[in-house]
Amino acid sequence: MKLVVISAGLSSPSSTRLLADRLEAATLEHVDAEAQVIELRELATEIAQHFVTGFPPARLAAALDAVAAADGLIAVTPVFAASYSGLFKSFFDVLDKDALTGKPVLVGATGGTARHSLVTEHALRPLFSHLRALVLPTAVYAASEDWGDEGLAQRITRAGTELARFMAPASRAAAPDVDTTAAIAPRSLTGAITSVDPADGFEVVPFAQRLAALAAG
Repeated sequence: MKLVVISAGLSSPSSTRLLADRLEAATLEHVDAEAQVIELRELATEIAQHFVTGFPPARLAAALDAVAAADGLIAVTPVFAASYSGLFKSFFDVLDKDALTGKPVLVGATGGTARHSLVTEHALRPLFSHLRALVLPTAVYAASEDWGDEGLAQRITRAGTELARFMAPASRAAAPDVDTTAAIAPRSLTGAITSVDPADGFEVVPFAQRLAALAAG
């Protein structure tokens, strides 16, 4: 299995890379996978070239291919203007629109203050949901004062465990051959969810069948 870690930190070292590394380590404690870290600051020029020319340079093409082939993804960004960074967004703008469909993604962010802690919910989660990724329940935000705090360590452990569980072959084998995005939606016109635990598998009941059962009862 392949785990890809995206870090959008701009400095070296950076708190963004530190959080990405800790999330990677927490995940690898529970799943046997090969990990690859992609530092977006090293690809900034190539990303800009891709926007202008429409063709990715070799290093960027390799990074995009790695993300598309990954079994799980960790994506961490610093907070800029109360949202993800422009570099972070630019990378996913040039990614193929179907590359993340059904792929488990663990999102994280770093910032100077806890006031930006909801960036994972109002910015990152909608972005990856739009890309049809399976965004994990636990997102991790680390403010400057969080480092060394037991609460951050617990969130990292919980998030890594979740990602490992969704990457595990046993979890995948338990799920029937259904569209993952449809299976995790709260409700739809075509079905209703009766299970959301990956260990139990996803079960979608057709709306007409559900309606008939209610009428009979």
